[in-house]
This record gives sequence, structure tokens and C-alpha cells, in this order.
Amino acid sequence: MVQDPAPIPVTTGSTGIFRAAARNLGWLLASRSVLAILSLFYLGFATRTLGVVDFGRFALISGAAQALATFVGFQTWQIIVQYGVEPIQHGDTPRLARLLRLSAILDMCSALVGAALTVAILFAWSDGFGIPPDLMRDTLMFAVVQLITIRSTPLGILRLRDKFSLSAVADSMTPIMRFVGAGAAMIFEPTIRGFMLAWAVAEIVTAATYWIMVAKSGDLRLLASGRGSWQQVRDENPGIVRFSLSTNASATLGLSSKQIPLLLVGASIGPAAAGAFRLATQLAQALAKLSQMLSRAAFPEIVRAVRTAEPSRLRRILIRTMLASTAAALVILAIVALVGEPILKVVGGKSFVGAYPVLLWLAAAGCFDLATVSLDTVMTALHRAGTVFAIRAVGVLLLFVTAFALMPTYDSTGVAAAVAVGSVAVAILLGFAAARMTRTPSRPQAIDGA
Repeated sequence: MVQDPAPIPVTTGSTGIFRAAARNLGWLLASRSVLAILSLFYLGFATRTLGVVDFGRFALISGAAQALATFVGFQTWQIIVQYGVEPIQHGDTPRLARLLRLSAILDMCSALVGAALTVAILFAWSDGFGIPPDLMRDTLMFAVVQLITIRSTPLGILRLRDKFSLSAVADSMTPIMRFVGAGAAMIFEPTIRGFMLAWAVAEIVTAATYWIMVAKSGDLRLLASGRGSWQQVRDENPGIVRFSLSTNASATLGLSSKQIPLLLVGASIGPAAAGAFRLATQLAQALAKLSQMLSRAAFPEIVRAVRTAEPSRLRRILIRTMLASTAAALVILAIVALVGEPILKVVGGKSFVGAYPVLLWLAAAGCFDLATVSLDTVMTALHRAGTVFAIRAVGVLLLFVTAFALMPTYDSTGVAAAVAVGSVAVAILLGFAAARMTRTPSRPQAIDGA
């Protein structure tokens, strides 16, 4: 029998939770700091080499590939953390091995389904994405690479094992390789094809690094040893089917909605507008990345805590995390307002300065996402992923209604404002749901399916 490679630390008390989450966040910030600095360089290489129109085409191609990967991909890292804590605490290694194997199979199936969808969608709507015939083959290959490098399972294993330092090293490979690849493309192949190749290599190297880290931790052997039927895995992990579908659907709404506005701008206004929108989005996504870091850093600790936490204690945890994240959001929004326009000019050139209003609206949306990230995290840990999905569905619906209402008059700025409207709606609804949840005297253990 394969032995459990490493015990998982158990954190007790709200102070211990915040200390462990802060340690996890420190490693994530280390890797994301590298990304933030290098992204300014590789974005500058791409925008100044390709120009606003070709950069828009490149943005549409990469955005469509990322949206497809998000649409078909399961959030297996959350499944692993949610259901992996108990078998580790009880020393049930075979059960953990079966869970890891199921997660890897889900990722593989997602890649296969996504590849088939990619071929169908790109051949049907290549004109809408601004893809010329000579780039069709390269675009297909680029999209398939995005899909086969889905790395949610190794991410979840490292999160479960509290190996945030190894995860940070793997994450850092993406900006490093994009920086190197963009520099090489600028010199040797200053075309859309050259930058697609650079981005594809970055994804491959990052995914390979993740699996190398998992192999070093010993969990690759554990994953390979997982034997058992789907029925057995489902019986061992009550509610796993609904949890998997709910978290996947919620993540699809939350993350794809960050790509869909770009595709909407490109299809309705044109590649040039899409290029400016993409650059503003990339700069504003620092907020989204920070909220994802907070969520990923806190989720393993919260899963362990909520099994015994009373509603009053959950309320204290939520208030403390919301105050901290709101303060961070306000500081970042002020920085964006002050230096956003000069950064757009430095990175993209004068042709991108007009995207400043778009940047402000997208940064405001990111602030609301960041301020309420703790609500999403706690509700998911409490098996309320179905409620989160319903709330995000309302936000996406409002986004589209507002976008179609504002776009004829305000173009891409109207679409950015619609993103902010959707984020505000999600923040308000999450706040109401969390307040109701923490007022309940006894918390139900059944999975919430709505």
C-alpha cells in the first residue's frame, strides 16, 4: 500500500486560521509579485510589436481559448481540498488515492471535451474572433494547449498538503516563460503566431512544473495507486457530485464572465477596440488575481475550521476578512485611479490611452470581487456552492443586460461598466446570503443544491 507522503497540519482557533492563511497568502503573493512585474514587460512587448489591431486579434484568440478552458474545466482543486482533509486526518490513504485519481480523470475528460468544442466553435465562428485563414491551424493548436495544460488537480494536491511554496514556484513559471517568449517573439517572429507560441510554451512549462512538484511530494505515486469504482468514490464522499457540478458551474460563470466581455467587444466593435479592452483588463485583473489568492490561501484552513465552527464564530471570521480585503481593494483602486493612465501609455503606447475609463470600471468591479471573496470562500466550504452559483448567475445576467443596453452609446466603456454592475450585484447578494447563514442557530450539513 502506498503511504501518505506527508501529514496535513490541523489549525484550530480563529487566530490559527488567520496565521495559516496569511502564511499561505505570503507564498502566493511572492509568485504573483513576479507575475505583476513581468506582465508589464511582456504586455509591452506584445502591444508595441503587434499594434492595437493585431494585439486585439491576439487578445481575442487567447481570450476565447481561456474561456473554453474555463467552461469545460472542473474546479478539481476545490474537490480535493474539500474531500481530502477527512481521509488524511483518519489515515485513510486508499480513499485519498481514489479521490485524487477521480480528479485527474475529470481534468483529462475536460480537456478532451474542450478540444472537440474548440474545433467546432472556431470553424463555425472564426470570423467573429477575427481569425484569418492562415492562422486557423495555429489558433487550434494554441487552444488545445490551453486545454491539455489544465492543472487543477496538481494545484489541489499542493493546496491540500499545505505546499504553497511549491505552488508558488510553479505559478511563477507562467510570467517568466511569457517574458522570455515575448522577447524572443519580438526579435525573431514579431507576429501573432510568434506570441501564440510564446504563450503556449509558458502554459506547457507551468503545467509540467506543477506535476514535477507533485511527484517530489510523493503524491504522484499515490494518485497512480488509486483503485476503485466511481460508485465507491461517490459513497465515500457524500455530496461530491453536486459539489463538483456546483463549483464548476459557479467558476464557469465567474471566470468566463471575465473573458466574455472581451469577446463581445471584439465581435461588436472590432479588433482594435478589443486590443485596448484587453490591455485594460489585464491591468485591472491584478485585483481578480489578488481575490483568487485570498480565496486559495484561506480555503484549506476554512474547510478545516467550519466542520466545528459555530455561526457566531463564522461571523467573526467573515467580518475580519472582509475588513482586510475591503481596505486592500480601496488602496488598489486609488492606485489605479492615480497611475492607471500613465501605465497604459507606458505599456501600450498612445493608442491605448483611450482605454483609461475601461480600466477604471474594471478596477471598480475587481474591488467588489476582492471585498467579498471571503463570503464566497466560506459558503463554498459550507457546501453552499449551489447558492453561490445562483448568485453568480444573476450577476452574469445583469452583466449581459447592461452591456447590450450601454454598448450602442458607450462602446467598450459601456461593456466595462456592465462588468462592474454584475460585480456589485454579486457582492450584495453574497452579503445577504452570508448574513442569513451566520444568523442560523444550527447549520445544515446537507449540500445546498440551489
